[in-house]
Amino acid sequence: MLSAYVSSYILAVIVLIILLTMMAYMTYFERKVLAVMQDRIGPNRTGPFGLLQPLADGVKLLQKEDIVPQAADKRMFLIAPLVSFVLAPVAAAVIPFGNTIHVFGYPVHLYVADINVAVLYVLAIGSMGVYGIILGGYASGNRYSLLGGLRSAAQVVSYEITLGLSLVGVFILSGSLSLVQILHQQQQALSFGALQVPNWYILSQPLAFVIFLIAAVAETNRAPFDLPEAETELIAGFHTEYSGFRFSFYFLAEYINMIIVSLMASTLFLGGIDGPIASGVWWLLIKAGVFLLFYVWLRATLPRFRYDQLMGLAWKVLLPLAVVNIALTGLIRLWGLGLL
Repeated sequence: MLSAYVSSYILAVIVLIILLTMMAYMTYFERKVLAVMQDRIGPNRTGPFGLLQPLADGVKLLQKEDIVPQAADKRMFLIAPLVSFVLAPVAAAVIPFGNTIHVFGYPVHLYVADINVAVLYVLAIGSMGVYGIILGGYASGNRYSLLGGLRSAAQVVSYEITLGLSLVGVFILSGSLSLVQILHQQQQALSFGALQVPNWYILSQPLAFVIFLIAAVAETNRAPFDLPEAETELIAGFHTEYSGFRFSFYFLAEYINMIIVSLMASTLFLGGIDGPIASGVWWLLIKAGVFLLFYVWLRATLPRFRYDQLMGLAWKVLLPLAVVNIALTGLIRLWGLGLL
């Protein structure tokens, strides 16, 4: 039992270090991809190929003055960015990075924890992380920041419902809310005569996958759904009054959330570590990388929605489609069990 706890702690530290490193280099990755798409060069001065640019950015932010507005709720103003930043990596604890392996004769699970409501845990952590944005907008004492916080509150309520309902079809097919069990279900190929087809849920739940992807982009406040910051309307919205390294906490949390969502989408719909040649964590990272590229591609391509369009898309389009997908999946499941 002790060895299981020790291995979980060690794996948690490794996952945290990798996640923070990926977060730092997501800033570099995004700037380089945007530079290619916009026919620019991008960061190339700090280190070979600009690879030390994230380190330079961190040093620069640490040297900047940390300003607290006179009218701000000082305690809440200082705590709010930490709420978003600290909660962001916690969701990675339930993501399976592989099956059980043996090290020196001891079984080691390549996931920090396997809980039977893992997906609900991730959704709950995501919802709590948005409180950092809401509280930061409120505590700033700035009307534009307050409007950004209110937008974020409405946005998370709208798209959290859609995000959760989009996954119900996966739960019906897998019979579990555990990410480990969902991964194991997808690793069992389906046989159609001599043809072997992966049991990835993107094949049986394509509509749910599209709804999840759209709702996840909105949930992470990424373009074209970045209405809580919307600099053309709210002069940067919820983070207008933040400066220095405290300002960076919000954006670092945003990048961590992007990585978590990409890992979740890869695990829930694309078989996670399962691949055409041999299973391994590299397949999970490759699939997550494709989703992260999609995030950047959206930012470079689409203009920002109007706020009424943002809310209308959630309540009038995505939510009804998610309910229809649940009904169809339930009927097909019952028919397959011979109950219809």
